[in-house]
Amino acid sequence: MRFPEGIRATAEWQGGVISRRQLLAAGFSRDAIAERLERGYWQQLHRGVYALFTGQPNREAWLWAAVLRAGPGAALSYQTAAELHGFSTRPTRAVHVTIPSTRRIEAPGLIVHISGRIATATQANREPPRTNVEETVLDLTQSAQTIDDVCGWITSACGKRLTTEEKLRVAVSERKKMRWRTELDDILAAAGDGIHSPLEFRYLRDVERAHGLPESRHQVRVVIDGVSAYRDAYYQQYRVVVELDGKLAHTDEERHRDNHRDVVSSAEGIQTCRYVWRDVYGRPCETAIWQARVLRSRGWQGLPRQCSPGCPVAEAFAATAAA
Repeated sequence: MRFPEGIRATAEWQGGVISRRQLLAAGFSRDAIAERLERGYWQQLHRGVYALFTGQPNREAWLWAAVLRAGPGAALSYQTAAELHGFSTRPTRAVHVTIPSTRRIEAPGLIVHISGRIATATQANREPPRTNVEETVLDLTQSAQTIDDVCGWITSACGKRLTTEEKLRVAVSERKKMRWRTELDDILAAAGDGIHSPLEFRYLRDVERAHGLPESRHQVRVVIDGVSAYRDAYYQQYRVVVELDGKLAHTDEERHRDNHRDVVSSAEGIQTCRYVWRDVYGRPCETAIWQARVLRSRGWQGLPRQCSPGCPVAEAFAATAAA
């Protein structure tokens, strides 16, 4: 039989994918569907969901197939929604989809979540359907294994200007149950101040604030040779920059760029301090000691404080405090 009017347009809109429900509603017979599958004109992606083409389905087709398999009211969510919104660059093999709490499905290849508020959590006018940025971020924080993962999702979305501290706080207020609620409050405040990564948050919390160092500004824009760059932390009064590096390895081009920035800053009277992951995570107290010494050499009159009884900061500055 010929395609009923409009069904091809629907399939094209849905990445070349159509559901059995849609075909039957449009007047397609069960025998006609079976014939096209048997002859290889179509292929089944999920039970009751078909690609109206041969060949390997692309990512869009698989995402539409997931939504159609999940049924009415479903939306892509969690890591899959983060992929679509652009704050996750690592697509997961399995597709995450959230369905209304009024029903259940079994769908091999999909990770199915249940929500009583998926209707309000779904972003308007976006296809295929997906949870909005704020709901996606909070969903991911609730499934996170560590506080660094929580921080990573929040700072990634805020750093890409996809959402704001204020919007996320509104979304948090609409949820009755939340893991990490106290930590979320701190991370949201830091993200609002310009923190763009878990490493930056750790530096702010475990090095700077925990040891009473002066307050820095975050993601400060500078222009070097006509090109905009952003400093992770900047102690403006003392003209000291902190750059935080979570990478395990660098290309020659990246090392050259970083060295060039440091030379330009030095020529302008700005000192650059570079710390890597192990400095901030493994030795925050020792890093605070070195940072305090740099700041004092640039005019800071204060002294760092111990973050805990075993913190070596007090001993390191005992002679200075006595004087």
